[in-house]
Amino acid sequence: MKSILYKNINISFTDSGEGTTVVLLHGFLENKKMWKEYVDLFSKKNRVITIDLLGHGETDSLGYVHEIEDNANVVKEVLNHLNIKKAIILGHSMGGYVGLAFAELYPEKIQKLILLNSTSKEDSAEKKANRTRAIKAVKQNYVNFVSLAIANLFSENNRTRLTDEIEKAKTEALKTPLQGIVASLEGMKIRKDREALLKQNLFPVLLILGKKDPVLNYEESLAQIENTTAELVSFEDGHMSHIENKEELKTILLDFLNED
Repeated sequence: MKSILYKNINISFTDSGEGTTVVLLHGFLENKKMWKEYVDLFSKKNRVITIDLLGHGETDSLGYVHEIEDNANVVKEVLNHLNIKKAIILGHSMGGYVGLAFAELYPEKIQKLILLNSTSKEDSAEKKANRTRAIKAVKQNYVNFVSLAIANLFSENNRTRLTDEIEKAKTEALKTPLQGIVASLEGMKIRKDREALLKQNLFPVLLILGKKDPVLNYEESLAQIENTTAELVSFEDGHMSHIENKEELKTILLDFLNED
């Protein structure tokens, strides 16, 4: 584990392997530990960086709202600290939002972008209202909110098949401080739409979706890559492809990371 200071708070990250740099960004209620198996695999051919985003894992909170751009700047600070000029960014869910913001702010630093169960679209009015309700719910009953939030990310049939993995994910999620949860929900609620960025075809993009994702509507998600050069991979499961479709995903990611 390594860390840097950013705006007087601690940013925690890991740095493994050599080669083309791959930055792995976790989602909401996750942390860099979620990537362990992927780090072990990717670091055989690549330099792999994992970062705890604001208010998650071993990274401190920065305030009441963690704007997506704040997290993108955290990524930039880590890469600058390591003297990395260009990287492939892989972001799961909220991590994908951060990857898109990073690509918009620092396009010269992006080699490829992988959106794993994520979207370039902003929150709809309904989703914004849901985030507001979530903030109220987590303040009222933290443990109940976190436990339900994690279970509800998996497709229904996987909630019984993957009970051990779901429990592990809950255990890690429950380490996320209340401030980190609220600040992230506030930040996701106000994030801007970045669909136009995908239409510019500035760098290779891989979009990975779950057809039974309870969080992201599959058909709506497809629309964002129409008339783009982005590649699409679809699984038959939910929002947690890195767990629900682990072995297939590893193969797909390895191919995309190392193809010219």
